[in-house]
Amino acid sequence: MDGRDEIIGRVAGSIAVGHPARVAIDGPPAAGKTTLADELAVILRGQGRDVIRATIDDFLFPRARRYARGEFSAEGCYFDTHDNDTLNRVLLDPLGPGGDRRFQHAVYDHAADAVVSPPASTAPAGAVLVFDGVFLMRPELIDRWDLRVLVSTELEKTVERAVIRERRVSSRADVERRWRERYIPAQRLYFATARPADHADIIVHNDAARTR
Repeated sequence: MDGRDEIIGRVAGSIAVGHPARVAIDGPPAAGKTTLADELAVILRGQGRDVIRATIDDFLFPRARRYARGEFSAEGCYFDTHDNDTLNRVLLDPLGPGGDRRFQHAVYDHAADAVVSPPASTAPAGAVLVFDGVFLMRPELIDRWDLRVLVSTELEKTVERAVIRERRVSSRADVERRWRERYIPAQRLYFATARPADHADIIVHNDAARTR
């Protein structure tokens, strides 16, 4: 299948109607996850679906815990960065079968580098959670999703995308070091241990704009 609209249409058409559907948009940093998730949300809203947009970046541990093993630790990136237990408890489980649909879409304040607890909202019965982030098919999360989408791209290509994306806040040297020493090795660890491509319902090959 070729063409961006066809790809997003296929993903949208694969989302079940019933209890809130939980859609994971997984992939490496700078692979295009957020763009795909935002485009999918627009399509779903145009179809009359209630959409909850959320991201793994709002379920981070505070910085001191994230970097306890060092700023460039790949193991720290994979094991110490995301509060997956809280993600399950306040968002994924409430929206799952048997859940009460009372959810929180975020628990981390980036500006304050602090854990927060915003008021809970109630999802409509037919809502769709479109959730983007890294490591979404790890063992702690794999069975929480109703549709698993993996955005696939060559890891080396994400470095240049990251340099462009972060050019206003970081130098090329800083971005390249962070990607080559922390993010890319963490992705290789994830792919070797969790094997997300084996669990994905749909793989979007973002370099070639096609799906599997």
